[in-house]
Amino acid sequence: MRLPGESEERNARLSMKYMMMGVSLSILLILGVVVYTNKQEAERKAQRQQKGTTVAALEYGEGQEGEEALNGDSEAMGGTGEGESAVVTEEVPVVGYAGRKSLQEVERLYQENKLTASDLDFWDMYPEEPQYVSSTETEKEDEKENDKKEEGSSSRYEERAKQVEEEEAAADPSKDGKHTLLTYADGTEEWVLINPYLEQNTYDYTNLEKKADQMSYYDNGRDISYLGADLSKYNGDVDFRALKEAGADFVMLRIGSRGYGSGQIVPDEKFEENIKKAIDAGLEVGVYFFSQAITAEEAVEESNYIIQVLANYQITYPVAFDMEYVQNDKARIEVLSRDEKTAVAKAFLTNIKAAGYKPLLYGTKEWLIKHIDLTKLTDFDVWLSQQKDIPDYPYKFQMWQYTLSGGSDGVDGDVSWNISFVDYSEK
Repeated sequence: MRLPGESEERNARLSMKYMMMGVSLSILLILGVVVYTNKQEAERKAQRQQKGTTVAALEYGEGQEGEEALNGDSEAMGGTGEGESAVVTEEVPVVGYAGRKSLQEVERLYQENKLTASDLDFWDMYPEEPQYVSSTETEKEDEKENDKKEEGSSSRYEERAKQVEEEEAAADPSKDGKHTLLTYADGTEEWVLINPYLEQNTYDYTNLEKKADQMSYYDNGRDISYLGADLSKYNGDVDFRALKEAGADFVMLRIGSRGYGSGQIVPDEKFEENIKKAIDAGLEVGVYFFSQAITAEEAVEESNYIIQVLANYQITYPVAFDMEYVQNDKARIEVLSRDEKTAVAKAFLTNIKAAGYKPLLYGTKEWLIKHIDLTKLTDFDVWLSQQKDIPDYPYKFQMWQYTLSGGSDGVDGDVSWNISFVDYSEK
């Protein structure tokens, strides 16, 4: 039988014993770790010393195959210098990059010092031999490179310049080839879009030749044009023979007019005399009528008057419709719209054509482009009135009145000269 508390005292002594044992084991474990760590550190330190010795030997070995390391002037390993205590050193074979040892010595060095592959990685100690490039070759390469850059830059510049030029031309109607310039009587100007659906003229104006007041058009050195004068009572008495001898091939005579105020049809006072003399002189003859018709009916009336008068004569050149405004006064036709003027012109020309004559539409560049609709009059030839050395009317025309103030034998005062690109006597 145990006394009370005996069991507790015994257990306390056991607990104390186990505690002392645990502490002792812990201390032993710590000491073991420290010893192991120190040993590892010593080994790493020894390896670093060996590696340093090897590297020093490698650096020292260039061209020094017969010398000893560490003691400088000593004659043998383990010897002493004069006045110095003896220092025993381990012989370290020299492996220099200027005079390397044999492969066997390198292997022995590796085995004795337990070197790793990385310890022998001294090949980067050899300087790479620079590739020599002459200055001439370098300059040539630089020049080629610069030429390529300049060529590319020049090409890009030319492309950009061309693009800018095209953009400017598109924005400038004087350069886009799609507009023509109109100059009005008051001096104002306007660029008008050219209708691509109307037939364009194809004349080569370099073939034009003007001598004095007379114009000619050549093809392969041959004159293929015809020279003519348009005349009325305002030219007075005309010597048609002298006119023909001066070079005229045909005449366009005013047959009559409608009063721009009264609206009455009036014959030209000189027509009967002029047509007889012109035919007798051997000139080809055509006529024109100054119209102020404001309706299609009046236009037919004018054309019927012409047909009636011409019944007594044989003409070979066209019958022209001439509608104009008048200077310093108001004309009847000013009340007409563009479409109405077009309808009047078409009625006149259609009736003339039906009677067997050659109809011809007369007008200035402004009149033909702005005041009538040419798309509705494409069945008729055009007589352009433009006083210039070279016309700039964009559409097809067959006759051209190029001056109002020419001169000629047989005519007193100014003569209006014309050139016809068509021989209407043969048409």
